[in-house]
Amino acid sequence: MSFSARLVFGLGYLLGRAPWDSGVSPPELLAFLEAHPPGRALDLGCGTGTNAITLAQHGWQVIGIDFIPRAIRRARGKALAAGVTVDFRQGDVTDLRSIDGPFDLVLDIGCYHGLQPTLQIRYATNLARLVRPGGTFLLYGFTRESPGDPGRWLSEEALAARLGASFELRSAAHGADRGRPSAWFTLVRKG
Repeated sequence: MSFSARLVFGLGYLLGRAPWDSGVSPPELLAFLEAHPPGRALDLGCGTGTNAITLAQHGWQVIGIDFIPRAIRRARGKALAAGVTVDFRQGDVTDLRSIDGPFDLVLDIGCYHGLQPTLQIRYATNLARLVRPGGTFLLYGFTRESPGDPGRWLSEEALAARLGASFELRSAAHGADRGRPSAWFTLVRKG
């Protein structure tokens, strides 16, 4: 991540102005948990650990990673208060050499879409290595505002281009978050 991204996210947590950190697990994750038995999960860009803790409370063995030290410290405190064990690590989601798979679920709520294209390539390479065949990559993020939007936002086409060799897109549920187009994508690792 760039220095400016670290600054923005770090200040958001420091000042208590982190709208991305709602403290509530989304219904899409809860529906996934109801439909799948516990396994191993990796929460990329875990923030203060809300979703990693929810996974652990449902019997999952979880690793959460985030690049903001303050967020990881809060996540560890929240897990302790909730009485669950989660392996929270400070780190970069594009450099996961220290993480061993395979995982049944990799969760990313709002991390991938914020990466520069070159970092998305590194992320995708790690992802293919870490998700077991048949495992799920559950991804949420902002989508392109228009077909001509040159940003790094999510789209079915961009995900197929970046992840299509290793993952099959099973579903895309479009909506809006804080007035911006967004979507939940469910991808399954090819066998």
